[in-house]
Amino acid sequence: MNKQINDFMRFLDAASSRFPASAELADRLGKAGFTELKESAEFKLKKGGKYYIRRMDTAIIAFVMGSKPLNENGFAMASSHIDSPALKLKPESIKLDHDVCRVGVEVYGGPILHTWVDRELSISGRVIIKKGKGQEAITIDLKKPVAIIPNAAIHMNREINKGFEYNKQNHLQAILSVQKHEGNPLASLIAEHLKVKPEDILEMDLYLYDLQPSSLLGLEEDLIVSGRLDNLAMTHAILSGIITAKNPAQTSVAVFFDHEEVGSESPQGANSSLLTEVLERISLSQKGSREDFYRALRQSFMISADMAHAYHPAYAEKYDPDYSPLMNKGPVIKRNTNLRYASTSDSSLRFIQLCKKAKVQHQEFLVRSDMPCGSTVGPMVAAMLGIPTVDIGNPMWAMHSVRETGGTRDHEDLIKVLELYFA
Repeated sequence: MNKQINDFMRFLDAASSRFPASAELADRLGKAGFTELKESAEFKLKKGGKYYIRRMDTAIIAFVMGSKPLNENGFAMASSHIDSPALKLKPESIKLDHDVCRVGVEVYGGPILHTWVDRELSISGRVIIKKGKGQEAITIDLKKPVAIIPNAAIHMNREINKGFEYNKQNHLQAILSVQKHEGNPLASLIAEHLKVKPEDILEMDLYLYDLQPSSLLGLEEDLIVSGRLDNLAMTHAILSGIITAKNPAQTSVAVFFDHEEVGSESPQGANSSLLTEVLERISLSQKGSREDFYRALRQSFMISADMAHAYHPAYAEKYDPDYSPLMNKGPVIKRNTNLRYASTSDSSLRFIQLCKKAKVQHQEFLVRSDMPCGSTVGPMVAAMLGIPTVDIGNPMWAMHSVRETGGTRDHEDLIKVLELYFA
């Protein structure tokens, strides 16, 4: 197995929800020589220095200081998001019915709900506990099957194969046990895992996830199947690119937003002050004026990376026949005249030239003219900073399923492009 793909699969398995994804990013950045900066402290930055900030235990911005002046060379940026559609637990909704212990969920984003049913599910996220006279936030991952959302038997729901709409309140409750429990068994489970008392748990942000690890398939094993390819695949590719950057001329910036799947309107999301603040503070650390910062923006570029739709022969009618990307045929430039994607002819050409220089094929995607188009963080960032932005991604099947499929060669190719870009 290719070393990069093996590393990618380890990353996918470790990043089981948004909090573990952020923790895994921070750990890998630390091992690659990046120093964590606190947003509450002054930024003291050196040329060639590697740094990152982490906001609210999720969003991360990592950067390598360029060797040339910011106001003349600007920022070379790439962005993705670390969150994926999921089911978030309602910790206080424990119900016991005929000794069946179950807990309710909230639907985060837009998952394909039926793919979450009849699977061995584990739990990960973040817990805030008492610590002395204060408190501590801890990222957790149980890494074992503890829940299931079972279907009704076909004998009791004979129309299920004709299409069945799951009621999010009633049908998606996760079963934890078929025995009587005192108190809140979910809190007891988490407390036992953390080796604390249940009463020491102050708050919980917990998500279900499919425990099946990522795997390779196909006759040539050139397909990868996993949860959360959207958008951890782009996150891993950008991370792989930024950690190879050594003394770049431009300041290289990798942005890993949170909350894209629910609109990006949060302190950690793309539609916030996060990126603008960090970029300006980088400029100020170099004794730049506000004028210098705006000049730096005019010399900057953004690659917004979010997964794309691969042509699926069983649903050929869903694609524009002239813009149907194929698996393992290269990264995809995503375009939309109504600016659901930020790509323009100029920004697309710059990405095409990068692909040519890296000796990588590229593809193009346009949604059918009679269908609505999805969107990404690209248009938000482009509008907020006023910088040219291209929206790209790798082709995949079953976006927002609990198990998604992508191409291994596409992932390797995009890493090549991003390593060249950040260098």
